Amino acid sequence: MMRALWTAATGMAAQTTNVDVISNNLANVNTAGFKRGRANFQDLMYQQVKTPGSESSGAGTQLPSGIQIGLGVQTSSVTSIFSAGSLKQTDNPLDLAIKGRGFFEVLTASGDLAYTRGGSFSTDSQGQLVTANGDVVQPGITIPPDALGINIAEDGTVSVDQQGAQTSIVGQLTTVDFSNPGGLKLMGGSLYAPTIASGAAIAGTPGLNGFGIIGQGMLEMANVNIVEEMVNLIAGQRAYEMNSKAIQAADEMLQAANSVKR
Repeated sequence: MMRALWTAATGMAAQTTNVDVISNNLANVNTAGFKRGRANFQDLMYQQVKTPGSESSGAGTQLPSGIQIGLGVQTSSVTSIFSAGSLKQTDNPLDLAIKGRGFFEVLTASGDLAYTRGGSFSTDSQGQLVTANGDVVQPGITIPPDALGINIAEDGTVSVDQQGAQTSIVGQLTTVDFSNPGGLKLMGGSLYAPTIASGAAIAGTPGLNGFGIIGQGMLEMANVNIVEEMVNLIAGQRAYEMNSKAIQAADEMLQAANSVKR
């Protein structure tokens, strides 16, 4: 009976993680470029009371299925789902969205390269294109102080309108991709870092070789479906309650066994 107590306890722990992931998804429903997470589970080891195919009581006969009792569940991974989010028109010329595959590359304050889908950019005191945290967008692009307008083409070409109806190209935005985006390390601040699982960053030009194009004056919103997350939250809560009921039932059976008198 103690086995049932511990098995149900693993179910409660797994559903706690599930609700944690769902809560983070809902908390970031308005975070630009956020990719929702999904908790994945796998069953634990099994106690082999009778192994399938072993010899039964009769000579020369075998058990067709045996007795294998599972010992619960564990969280195997939390996967980031990189499906496209909806696009929000902002009319801010420095708000950029990637329509398709790819990430923006930025240089963090620590000197490390990181990657993001959140394209809410601005300029710093030197005119450099930076993120909301001040990380410099790579390759570095500087907007001249006399720029009257900023134009960013779908292929990442950055040009500015200047006095005298002159248009000057000031840089070229590139995007990067990964063989396995799900293997990226989540750093917070809408940033990702490469890992052995994700593979090295593959640089490319927006719109070529499978890379997504760049949309100016818009942001990619989180790919969180509120209705789906609420349904998952209810299902996770009910699963947690059912596991707690299993613990209660096992406890009552132990209590009944302990109260048996001769």
